[in-house]
Amino acid sequence: MRIELATEPGDPQRPNEDYASVALPASGQGGVLVLLDGVTPPEGDYGCVHSVPWFTARLGGAMLELSGSHRDMTLPEALAAAISRTAEAHRPSCDLSHVRTPQATVVAARWSGDAVEYLVLSDSVLLLEQPDGSVQPVRDSRLDTLPPPVRARREAVRALPRGSAERAAAGREYARLVESLRNAEGGFFTAAADPSVAARAVTGTMPRSRVRSLTALSDGAARWVEVFHEGDWSQCAALVAEQGPQALIDRVRAAEAADPECRTHPRGKARDDAAVIFVAP
Repeated sequence: MRIELATEPGDPQRPNEDYASVALPASGQGGVLVLLDGVTPPEGDYGCVHSVPWFTARLGGAMLELSGSHRDMTLPEALAAAISRTAEAHRPSCDLSHVRTPQATVVAARWSGDAVEYLVLSDSVLLLEQPDGSVQPVRDSRLDTLPPPVRARREAVRALPRGSAERAAAGREYARLVESLRNAEGGFFTAAADPSVAARAVTGTMPRSRVRSLTALSDGAARWVEVFHEGDWSQCAALVAEQGPQALIDRVRAAEAADPECRTHPRGKARDDAAVIFVAP
């Protein structure tokens, strides 16, 4: 078995909000990976005394323990229990009903000698490489299909000069529009304080014989494909398999550095936290 992972903050002056982990049971049979991408809240109050990294560490650790130790639970059940456990850890001190309460995207996969189970919630990605070298991306595409007025507002914000007061004001309005669609019908879903969102995740199972490797990517790493168009998913998986997760992050950093003003490749953050997990079970 080969396991490699890497994660790096987008800004060295800010804590990394991504979480990446792998666990192998004591029996030596199978394993589980968990990757979270914390959602950076806009500036201002978000109803919680804890940071996003605190939240992703708590939620990711609970998800890893539950999905690894309780194999009788499905991955959505493990995620729901992990969300509930994390919520109870800070409910007494925080307003968990606040729309900006700490939250994260989730990728999880669990494998045994017979099967590979997977779960993806929001815009992180899982790549399943098959024995013939083909790659199946598992994505939650709901953020790609937001209502046209919202997508148009996003493009309008990105067209304004970075750092300008006009862009800041337009960005706040866009953020409010997106927040109205988070964890709402017709919008998209993230893991926050409501365990019921676990049932909204993209899930599935494949025979173990059909999976040669798994690559989990936070959206900061997936932008090599989705934003910078440096390659497709198959090429992305091949790069990680051949050169390791850090090589992909390094390629992303080079692409970000080549377009610091986000003019050629519009994006919300010039540099983003990035996390990659590679497992060849």
